[in-house]
Amino acid sequence: MSIVFDDVSKKYNDYVALNQVSFNIDPNEFVSIVGPSGAGKTTLLRMLLAEDKPTSGKIFLNSIDIHALSNKDIIRRTIGVVFQDFRLLPQKNVYENIAFAMEAAGRTDEEIESDVPHVLDLVDLGNKIWNFPNELSGGEKQRVAIARAIVNQPDIIIADEPTGNLDPVNTYDIVQIFKKINDLGTTVVLTTHNKGVIDSIGRRVITVQNGCIVRDDLTGKYIL
Repeated sequence: MSIVFDDVSKKYNDYVALNQVSFNIDPNEFVSIVGPSGAGKTTLLRMLLAEDKPTSGKIFLNSIDIHALSNKDIIRRTIGVVFQDFRLLPQKNVYENIAFAMEAAGRTDEEIESDVPHVLDLVDLGNKIWNFPNELSGGEKQRVAIARAIVNQPDIIIADEPTGNLDPVNTYDIVQIFKKINDLGTTVVLTTHNKGVIDSIGRRVITVQNGCIVRDDLTGKYIL
């Protein structure tokens, strides 16, 4: 599924968060979006998730203007999200955290029983299926969050600073999982401040500064 930002601007009163941003992301791409704090990365993701509307310009998923939709279900079906702070439900175990996302998407009990163990194996966490979040390390919590994001087989994964709370070893492992997901055919859009992450991926890098795209490198590194 393609993503198109067409001359997108976002203003909050007199503050310009995004200024005439245009770019395309093709199906199955792995794109990292980098830039300093306040550059506009988070605003850009909020626009893509239709959590906020552009002041001007349009955003398309496969030629569909997402902000013209009265029903946002297409976005929830199409995009899975991984956050820096995991956002796991503390009172539910690993199985239940992932099952909850499937139930919300209307999946059957049979599908849940089949798919949860499979997706945990994909993130190398099959042996933690009955553990609760407080029994997991930070890296393990992020793997659960990734499993939850991909279990309904979205076309796109958005990872917003997914390694921000992790040590270098867990950071490396999480990046490898995202690369594996991408290799299986899912588009990955990742934001990060971590230069090492960007340089190790070696894929397309879009650099944002002051609400504008200042670089777009097909096999980029973190350059500011």
